[in-house]
Amino acid sequence: MSIEQVSADSGALSSVGLEFRRNRRAFPDVAEITLGGLPIAVLDRRETARLIVDTAMARPLGRPAIFTSANGEVISRVASDRRIARLFAGADLISADGQPLVFASRWLCGQPLPERVATTDLFHDAAHYAVRRGASFYLYGASEEENQRAFERVSLLYPGLRIVGRSSGYLQGDALVQRLAEINAAAPDVLWVGLGVPREQLFCANYASALPNVGAIKTSGGLFNFLSGTRRRAPEWMQRAGLEWSFRILQEPGRLLWRYASTNPHALFLLLTRSV
Repeated sequence: MSIEQVSADSGALSSVGLEFRRNRRAFPDVAEITLGGLPIAVLDRRETARLIVDTAMARPLGRPAIFTSANGEVISRVASDRRIARLFAGADLISADGQPLVFASRWLCGQPLPERVATTDLFHDAAHYAVRRGASFYLYGASEEENQRAFERVSLLYPGLRIVGRSSGYLQGDALVQRLAEINAAAPDVLWVGLGVPREQLFCANYASALPNVGAIKTSGGLFNFLSGTRRRAPEWMQRAGLEWSFRILQEPGRLLWRYASTNPHALFLLLTRSV
């Protein structure tokens, strides 16, 4: 998928400019603050997990509710690319998946964020709650090997969790159309989509309408690589200090060094000038 493939009539995306609308119709009771120009939900991890699962099971919107996340890189890319801005504006709720956003909220906003809502941690909160409520998951994304390993490890960690299907995310053409039909037939409460930014947001924009039986979609970045055990989290002290990005650079310097070098300073500027 390329970003030019965003449908011209895909609902909320069709009329959105650079300014973000707040989707009060979806979650009018959830407080939001503006960080770097993005509306960020003021919820902790447990509250976010419960909101995702409860919304998915209730299906109040008549379509999948779209939950996504933002960090410094996302803030920079949204401000730099109108097409990516439109994709994020189409989400029903955006969480802060970055400790620097939590720090910025304490210094610059009238209402601080309670904590970072990292998707890698959020998944486990949601899994625990899903077992209690009987909610079902579908795991979509990463390579076949990574997806399979993630599925196996999650199944061992949460034997009571209903995982109604899984799939690699590298599908196109007829294979993708067939997989979408299979996901819709499985009717998972929560579809975890791990394709990276902006491919997973494109997936939501282009295909959510083909998944009316899905309760919610949670974009997940590299979640499955962590669930599979291929990638390691930064030490706890680095996470608390907002330095997990530097740990990731050490792990993948060729892929991430220039990315963070180019987006982090821009994100800092945006946090300082576009936060309320």
